[in-house]
Amino acid sequence: MGLLMTSLPLKTDPTPELPDASAPPAQPLRILVVDDSKAQRRLLTASLRRAGYDIAEAASGDEALAHCLENPVDLILSDWMMPGMNGVEFCQAFRRLGNDNYGYFILLTSKSERADIAAGLDAGADDFLTKPVNRVELTARIKAGARIVQMQRELSGKNRVIARTLEELQGLYESIDNDLLQAKKLQQSLVRDRVRDVGAAHAALLLRSSGHVGGDLVGVYHPNDRELGLFAIDVSGHGVTSALLTAQLAGYLSASSPDQNLALENDPAGGYRARAPEQVVARLNTLMFEDMETDHYFTIALAVIDLETGRVRLTQAGHPHPQVLHRDGSCALVGDGGMPVGLVPFAEYSATEFDLAPGDRLFLCSDGVTECPLKGHEDEVLFDDEGLSDFLTNHRALEGPAMLEALIWALADVSGLEDFPDDVSAVLCEFRGADHQTVRDFKDPA
Repeated sequence: MGLLMTSLPLKTDPTPELPDASAPPAQPLRILVVDDSKAQRRLLTASLRRAGYDIAEAASGDEALAHCLENPVDLILSDWMMPGMNGVEFCQAFRRLGNDNYGYFILLTSKSERADIAAGLDAGADDFLTKPVNRVELTARIKAGARIVQMQRELSGKNRVIARTLEELQGLYESIDNDLLQAKKLQQSLVRDRVRDVGAAHAALLLRSSGHVGGDLVGVYHPNDRELGLFAIDVSGHGVTSALLTAQLAGYLSASSPDQNLALENDPAGGYRARAPEQVVARLNTLMFEDMETDHYFTIALAVIDLETGRVRLTQAGHPHPQVLHRDGSCALVGDGGMPVGLVPFAEYSATEFDLAPGDRLFLCSDGVTECPLKGHEDEVLFDDEGLSDFLTNHRALEGPAMLEALIWALADVSGLEDFPDDVSAVLCEFRGADHQTVRDFKDPA
């Protein structure tokens, strides 16, 4: 029998009973009274019920544990000394249930030694009441427990709202992620032919976005037997808005729709011919201010190659300098810089002309290549113009697609990254000459 039976007065205690104004939570506090003494249980439950609480009783720790398995409990008043499972053991077992809602546990005991109190706290008890129990103190302790339980209820409610919100956000994220994956496929389809062989020239294209979708675009157009156009574009920023602008630009420079391609004009003979690159870039700049409502701008390198003579006309508008890899392995930078497109209305653009000999290659790339960060040194870059020249020279024995693949491996190796911080794009075009014969020396440099 518990000690509460011999120490808690039934009729003579002058302390007032629990008042109705004890302000239980809006949802009545569910209290479980555990004591092997029926009289002691009745003494406590009578006052607690009058205070408006939802009361249940148990005569042992085992019975109390079985009750907790079937019914939610907010607060437990348990005697320490009981036959079989005592109060501390019951508290430990109760904590192991792992209920979603926290149960406030008060041990009733005559023990007052610090070691005993520490043992009870270590078992998971929240509070103690020393026998004989003072009803005013009991009221205060239950109110304190009720506040903890109410805060826990509110926290659990907020956690449930957060969990539902996170679940909804996860669903939205998965939907957006799926849409972006489809968008990436569509964007990659803008570059339909990664290799273009027109006999006198052979072009290979590289487009790798840093995220799902990116702001880079590369392309080739072949308006007639004599001309080949190449372009590389890099839209400012990243993500969906940049990708949408690249899609629009792809329409303006479409190789499959020559009547809509701004880089082409009608030939007097009835076909198409390449428009001067500086005129094309100037027209795109005008469209950025007249037809495109965007804060973005872009850089571009646009070149037209005369397939009979090897003469190249190039406009560079803020894009990294193109490079010519000569047959002998030497490299030369071409282009005169220029203003990015979409920054200044009525900007003027110029063109640079130079010649390609059979076996020479023209390389255009975005700053995702030239400004790829060096591993461990965020302020340094892997390929500036000089480093890119070294790469082209050292890998000149590789064909177009193989060289572009080697470029990706080199960027990954030196940066230590699998996903690059910026989009990587490039065009590598070999001029073979009017006789369509490959004359490049494939030997590695000495």
